[in-house]
Amino acid sequence: MDHIDAITLKQLRALAAIVRNGSLTAAAGALRVTPPAVSTQLRTLESNVGAPVLLRGPDGKVALTPAGEELLAAAHAIETRLALSRARLKALAEGRSGHVALGVVSTAKYFVPGLVAIARTEMPDVSIALRVGNREETIAALISGETDLAVMGRPPVAPDVVSEPIGPNPHVLVAPPGHRLLSGTVTAARLGAETFLLREQGSGTRILTERFLDESLGGRTYDSVELGTNETIKQGVMAGLGVAILSGNTVLGEVTTGRLAVVRAPGLPIVRQWFVVHLEGRPVAPAAATLARFIVENRARVLPDAAGLFG
Repeated sequence: MDHIDAITLKQLRALAAIVRNGSLTAAAGALRVTPPAVSTQLRTLESNVGAPVLLRGPDGKVALTPAGEELLAAAHAIETRLALSRARLKALAEGRSGHVALGVVSTAKYFVPGLVAIARTEMPDVSIALRVGNREETIAALISGETDLAVMGRPPVAPDVVSEPIGPNPHVLVAPPGHRLLSGTVTAARLGAETFLLREQGSGTRILTERFLDESLGGRTYDSVELGTNETIKQGVMAGLGVAILSGNTVLGEVTTGRLAVVRAPGLPIVRQWFVVHLEGRPVAPAAATLARFIVENRARVLPDAAGLFG
């Protein structure tokens, strides 16, 4: 009777060893078991198939039956697939393959994609998915497990995270070329007369801007306009809608080409750090740990010396 579902890897390996070594006794030696154990596996295999798998000649040599040839091919296919799985499992354990969901605060999107592009070339078996959001969204994704790592400015107070600094993140005050703040001493009174373009609530850049203005203006009120993205704020500044404090990485291109100008003022630039973070107490997959190391070790390849440019 056919019991094909009852065939085991041990039975197939016994068959392959007999064919490879020429006899049951030699196969037992290769498998490091007793000859009766190999004989039992072979008999059980033939019982499961419902047909003989080996023919034994008068000279003691063995030959495969058609059923045996089919089973030997299956054994070879299984061993090949297992070898591939073994290699892939080793790569997963060593962090050379796998999937990583990387959260990125919107300000960091100006340099993190460059790091990911390099990582994809140098770690081709690690797939990386980027999730861009503001600070609150990025932290929420870490907590929920939607992301494994995150690149952001100041690490959150809660939840507890493990953080590794990547490099400087200077924030500068930008204005359109020819703006009145670009000449003379910038006093609190002059700052207070300006309209500041702000990111949405929950943005790290907005938190930093409001803190700076509260300290600089002594709590006095100021005019502001909320705009949803860094790109919109840059366009607003260039159009003369107001001035803004933004990460130097965000405005590097516009400052270099003269479309925006950096205002020199007391307390500026505000130099913070970029960090790569993950939740404390949650196991980090090997691929995520490898990517975090890669980001820290390769930061200089895409992160400009913005502190030197704007300091």
